[in-house]
Amino acid sequence: MTQYILSIDQGTTSSRAILFTLDGNIHATSQQEFPQHFPASGWVEHNPEDIWRSVREVCDEVMAEGCGEKDEVVAVGITNQRETTVLWDRATGEAVYPAIVWQDRRTAGWCETLKKQSLEPSVNNKTGLLIDPYFSATKIRWVLDNVPGARQRAEKGELAFGTIDSFLLWRLTDGREHRTDATNASRTMLFNIHSQEWDQELLDLFGIPESLLPEVMDSAADFGQIVGNGRLDGVPVMGIAGDQQAALFGQTCFETGMAKSTYGTGCFLMLNTGDKALTSEHRLLTTVAYRLNGKPVYALEGSIFIAGAAIQWLRDGLQLIRNACETEPLAEGTPVDHGVYLVPAFTGLGAPYWDPNARGAIFGLTRDTGIKEIVTAGLQSVCYQTKDLQKAMEKDGLRPITLRVDGGMVANSWVLQFLADILGARVDRPALVETTALGAAYLAGLQAGVYKSLDELSAMWRCDRSFDPVMTKAQRDSLYEGWIKAISKL
Repeated sequence: MTQYILSIDQGTTSSRAILFTLDGNIHATSQQEFPQHFPASGWVEHNPEDIWRSVREVCDEVMAEGCGEKDEVVAVGITNQRETTVLWDRATGEAVYPAIVWQDRRTAGWCETLKKQSLEPSVNNKTGLLIDPYFSATKIRWVLDNVPGARQRAEKGELAFGTIDSFLLWRLTDGREHRTDATNASRTMLFNIHSQEWDQELLDLFGIPESLLPEVMDSAADFGQIVGNGRLDGVPVMGIAGDQQAALFGQTCFETGMAKSTYGTGCFLMLNTGDKALTSEHRLLTTVAYRLNGKPVYALEGSIFIAGAAIQWLRDGLQLIRNACETEPLAEGTPVDHGVYLVPAFTGLGAPYWDPNARGAIFGLTRDTGIKEIVTAGLQSVCYQTKDLQKAMEKDGLRPITLRVDGGMVANSWVLQFLADILGARVDRPALVETTALGAAYLAGLQAGVYKSLDELSAMWRCDRSFDPVMTKAQRDSLYEGWIKAISKL
């Protein structure tokens, strides 16, 4: 009998299921994209049933193709797009409104009102977050106030709220478990990261009944057994973490000062700060990196809303490329100082600007500008935004010198070399870049007793390639100055 851990990686544009061997290698994988919905400017929604269907189907596929009759899945881990908000009927499991995605900006006006009331410092002190449409609290409030009967039903205890992990756990356990982990709870703007509990003052501020909320667990915990889902029936869910925290865990950034940056739909740089929840003076977020045995480990995080989504836009929106893999040869044939800057503020700007009203723009266009310059500018925009985060961390006194990277974009070696150049720092690409799913598997494996310690997991990390900066400081500074000028013109 061969044993595996199954990771469910539910992302913003696709769902994946990955079977990991116990030594942390991928045995089988299945992925399925699902539709995005944009009903108004700055609004982003998903159909929860599309999410559930895609998760169920990729799990079925990976079990059918990769797991023999005598093989065994010892545990399941879940990692998920964070902040995305679903409210559903406790009796039927049906959502009362589409999932409001983390990128959605519909509550920007109300957030501005709260900030004008000088409420942000107290919210930040409790949650480590800034008042922004990004987080779940104002999304929940919007559903309660805009879906007929939702608030009344919520106050009667008939509805449940969850980030995507909670919604999937509910469905996987046939409605038996309404739980989340501390990393996902810390992104709702309702969770006190110091006391590690839902905060009644915040619930009152946002007008949210406590009966909506899931039970908060450690990131490695007994979340419940899967019920009625094919060959996974009876398998325990033992690990849950939001996607960026799962990537930090999968990159084995367990020591204070270690950092990772993930390049998926968005870009997220996370720096382990140990048992201290440091407060950023430069508009970074303080968040729970993971919680084990009741003890939270904290991180500073910079969140960029659009990274890989910019390349998706170049492909689907402008139709300049047919596939993301075309971007690397185009960039290799383009000078880095081509003069074009693409600012992908399609749903506002994240850290360190936090401008929900900003919108995307392209600067520096001339008659000589062609597809390769615009595509290269799209790739560079991801690196410039990472530089913004590095600068903010540096001002907070915690500049990451080495960065472990992961996500779909890191297969592009040109991007990683430019990233190292613009950061002036070494960039390490791991041998296994699916570190988000791997982190969920590691958490589940810890709880299942497959892994005995964090040291054991650290010893399993392998580097595929390191990228060291070769660009001169003068050129780096000149290119970044152009980016700052472009941002200032939005």
